[in-house]
Amino acid sequence: MRLTEKPERLRSLLRIVIPGALLAYAAPSRAADITLGIIGPHEYDLPVDFKPFNVLVQYGDGNAAGNTYNSVGQREARGGSHTWSGLTKYVHFRSFDAIPHVGFAFEVIQGESYVLANGTNYGGLGPTIIGPAAWFKPNAHSTFGFQTFMQTPVGTRDATSPNYWSNISSFIFDYEWKHFSFDGDAGTVVGSTKHVKGQNSYFPGVVFYSNLRLSWKATQKIEPFLAFDWQNVTGTFDNTANRYVDNSNSREIAMGPGVMFNISKHVSFTARYSHSVEGRNTPETNAYYMKFVYLW
Repeated sequence: MRLTEKPERLRSLLRIVIPGALLAYAAPSRAADITLGIIGPHEYDLPVDFKPFNVLVQYGDGNAAGNTYNSVGQREARGGSHTWSGLTKYVHFRSFDAIPHVGFAFEVIQGESYVLANGTNYGGLGPTIIGPAAWFKPNAHSTFGFQTFMQTPVGTRDATSPNYWSNISSFIFDYEWKHFSFDGDAGTVVGSTKHVKGQNSYFPGVVFYSNLRLSWKATQKIEPFLAFDWQNVTGTFDNTANRYVDNSNSREIAMGPGVMFNISKHVSFTARYSHSVEGRNTPETNAYYMKFVYLW
């Protein structure tokens, strides 16, 4: 496929961008945004047999968490904070003549974060995320693939450093109808042992997550959509004390509406609101998301 092909193909290309993850930078017992909650509609509407191209993406989200879900799933007016996070991402897409009908991508992603809570504030760069993705098209209207990323253990300061390596892997899919689109992912995050000098050694809980997007192709320029995000995290194990950290397992379901604007052949902008509908041992989601895409 050529980037000089028909306008509808260019619009499809502009929508695609294999996402990175937005993970916890805080203590083991504290949750963060749902993994890959940053994705928008057509995130996995991917081509095969195409000329190489590049995508630059800026993701951003802000969360005003006024409540926290306790261990039995009740909301409590405590633990509130305002967080702002971002991901700056470069993706190179290509296919190979020797492997027909399969697409590939490689990503480099840099996280940014800022937190305002309890009269204090801090910010900085988070870990770097890198990794590949591959996919094929079972038919002309669908896509199925796999992506896997490694997240480095350190950021520019302790508060933005998880201090352990993570692998983020998921299956990805997309299906296109004439007036609707449905895509999403399902995967896990597995971390290495966390070692910090002078502190106990921890094995972080395994994260299971899924993100679904259903959009309506209202016009060529505007596409409203609904988002569903789910995450479940197993308990953090304290290797030094040989026991699980109290209330370190968590779960959350969040939903919300959004809209995607196809501004031109090479530029798009997506905005979305999301709120928790159920959770345990996690600050509630009360968040807005944005995504800016430039393709060349």
